[in-house]
Amino acid sequence: MAPTDTIRIDAHHHVWRLLPPDERARTGPGPRAHDWLNAADLAPIRRDFTLRDLASAAAAAAVDRTVLVQVVPEVEETADFLSLSADEGAGLVAGVVGWVDLTDPGVADVLAALRAGPGGDLLVGARHLAQGEPDPRWLARPDVRRGLRAVAEAGLAYDLLTLVHQLPAAIETVRALPGATFVLDHLSKPPIAAGVREPWASHLRELAAEPNVACKLSGMVTEADRTGWTVADLRPYADAALDAFGPSRVMFGSDWPVCLLAGSYEEVVAAAEELTAGLTRAERDEVFGGTAARVYRLPGGRL
Repeated sequence: MAPTDTIRIDAHHHVWRLLPPDERARTGPGPRAHDWLNAADLAPIRRDFTLRDLASAAAAAAVDRTVLVQVVPEVEETADFLSLSADEGAGLVAGVVGWVDLTDPGVADVLAALRAGPGGDLLVGARHLAQGEPDPRWLARPDVRRGLRAVAEAGLAYDLLTLVHQLPAAIETVRALPGATFVLDHLSKPPIAAGVREPWASHLRELAAEPNVACKLSGMVTEADRTGWTVADLRPYADAALDAFGPSRVMFGSDWPVCLLAGSYEEVVAAAEELTAGLTRAERDEVFGGTAARVYRLPGGRL
C-alpha cells in the first residue's frame, strides 16, 4: 500500500539499554536490569535498542510518529523515557505510556511529579504488566481500581496488558470505571500459533461492547508461529478485533523491538497494511493514526 499524506503513528514500541551483567541494579536514568530478557527464546533481542535504531526503521516504513511504552515496572524508567523522548525523540515520539504503582495511595502525586519533570507533557498513559500477575482478578482489586481512577482523573489512558484468562476481570473493571479510557494491548495475546479463537473472541466482543476501551492491532506476529507465520494466520484475529471495536477504536502498534523475534519492522507494518486493505481510506487513516491521536490525546490532536 502506498504511503498517504496522513500522519502515520506506531502506537506501541519500546526501547531499552541493558545493565552490564557485572553491575547491580540501579535507579535513575541510564541502563537498567531487564531480567525478563534472560529467557532463552529472547536471546535475539538481548541487546540495546535505541530511538535512533527505531527512527531509521520507522522512516523506511513511512511511520511518522510513535508512542513509547514502558518495559519494566519502575517509575525511574518512565521519567527516563519522558526526558529521552523530549530530547533524542523530539519529532518522533509523540507520547509515552509509563508505569506507576497503581496500589500506591499516592499514585496521583507520582503522576503529577512525572508531569512536572523533563518531557512531562509527553505522558499520555500508564501501564502495568498485569499479564504477569498470578491473580487472574488483579485488575478487579479495590486498590488497583483506586489507582486506575487516579490515572483517569489525570486525563491519561490506561493500557491493559492481559492474557486471555484475565479478560473477564478486565471487562468488569472497564465497566466499573466508565469515566476511564482503556487500551487493550496486543489483542490480549490470543493463541494464534494454535489457531484457537475461543474463548478469546467472545471475551473480546464483550470487552469491545464498552465504549471506553480501544484496541491495539499489535503483538500478533509473536503469538503466531514465529518462524513461519503468514498474513492469513493473523487475519481471523485482526478481523475479529476490527469487527468488534470498529476502525475508530483500533490503532496500529509494531511492538518493536519484541516483534523482531518474528519479523522486521517493515514486515510487521506491511502485514498490518495488508490486514486493513479492505477498509476505506478514512478507516485505514484511523487505524494508522487517528485512533491513537484521539485516544491518547497526543499533542496537536490528529498531529
